Amino acid sequence: MTLGKDDRILRAQCSVVPDIDGSIKDFSLAMIETMHAGNGIGLAAPQVGDLSRLFVVHVQGDTPRVFINPEIIGTSMETVPYEEGCLSIPGLYYDVTRPAEITIQAWDENGRPFTLDADGILARVIQHEYDHLKGTLFIDHLSEKQRSRLLTVYNRKFQKA
Repeated sequence: MTLGKDDRILRAQCSVVPDIDGSIKDFSLAMIETMHAGNGIGLAAPQVGDLSRLFVVHVQGDTPRVFINPEIIGTSMETVPYEEGCLSIPGLYYDVTRPAEITIQAWDENGRPFTLDADGILARVIQHEYDHLKGTLFIDHLSEKQRSRLLTVYNRKFQKA
C-alpha cells in the first residue's frame, strides 16, 4: 500500500454501530484474532475494511478489550511522546505526543456500556485506534516535514518490495 489514493477507507469517518448483536460480537472477536495475527496491540474496524465505530486493544498484562461507539470524554493536561507504529503502515515508526491519561466511554461486545480511565500504553493505544475512527493516522500528528520524510522512505521501501 502506498499512502495516497489507496488509503480512502483509512481516511473515512466511521458510522455509529446501531445495534450490538451477535454479528458485532463475532466481528469484534475476529478483529482480536486479526490483531494478534499481525502482532499488534490495537486494531480499528477501518483497518479491516469496515467503517463501523469499533476498535479492539490488547496490551501486555491486560485482557483484550472491545470498544464500540467510543467517545473520549476527558484527557489530561500532561502529554507524553512515545514511538508509534501502525498495522496499516508496516515498518513506519515515529514519536507522537499525546495526552498521558484519558477517560473513554463505550460499549463492549455484549452491549454493556462502560467508562474507563486509562494511562500509559493503554491510553496511547486507545487514542491511536480512536483516531482511526475519525480517518486520522498517527502520521497526521507529525509536522508536514516529518510526515513527508517518513512517507518518502515508506514509499521507497514499498515500491522495492
